[in-house]
Amino acid sequence: MRTLIIVPTHNEAANISEILERIREHVPDADVLVIDDRSTDDTRRIVHERADTDSHLRIVEREVKRGLGDAYLHAFRIGLDEGYDALVEIDADLSHDPAVLPTMLSLAEHGIALVIGSRYIPGGSVIGWPRRRTWLSRWGNRYAGFVLGLALNDATAGYRVYRADTLRRIGLEGVRADGYGFQIEMTYRTVRAGLGVVEVPIAFRDRVAGTSKMHRGIVLEAFRLVTLWGLSDLVTLRRVRRTYRSLPTSIDAPEP
Repeated sequence: MRTLIIVPTHNEAANISEILERIREHVPDADVLVIDDRSTDDTRRIVHERADTDSHLRIVEREVKRGLGDAYLHAFRIGLDEGYDALVEIDADLSHDPAVLPTMLSLAEHGIALVIGSRYIPGGSVIGWPRRRTWLSRWGNRYAGFVLGLALNDATAGYRVYRADTLRRIGLEGVRADGYGFQIEMTYRTVRAGLGVVEVPIAFRDRVAGTSKMHRGIVLEAFRLVTLWGLSDLVTLRRVRRTYRSLPTSIDAPEP
């Protein structure tokens, strides 16, 4: 598949070189698109220097910090317009291991609409988070699953592979959320469309360098939107089809 790997950044100079190197190591033929929102450190300079020797790497520089969801939507539109078959979400802070990408892309190539790198299925783990943050993440996923009828363990995960036809089917117009809420909303749209979702176990590692972009407003936004979507489903007597598929037996999930 022709693949576009999307890396959103905001002041990720401490991490961007390493994540780009590791992506190139494990998925050498993929194109990489960095979507930078108003970095004031050396992120842009580093990417430009690497792009001078890597024809598969480019950067879009945005002068307003519009958030994670908006960055991904911008990149998705670019990828769809340019005819890519698969579009990948991956964090710049080294939380997501690119070594898992070949397995995730293979599943997408076998027809899985959305492949999620999951922390909360057997074989997955979270390393370096304080207990409170892990609890909040697990509780948020359980709440979203219960309210929206999602038979998934990690609907908030930010490590994903979408088939291009999935994004065309579910549409990008009207997406409202950012951060955690954006990931839940895109999952919700995928499942509502009757498309298959597979979770692959990953070891999620908290960032070592740089500053986390997570804040209370992102969590509250996700909680509010999930509640509204759930109430809407009840009012219209519509319930999301519970979707979960096991990994195809011909493809082995990697060790986390």
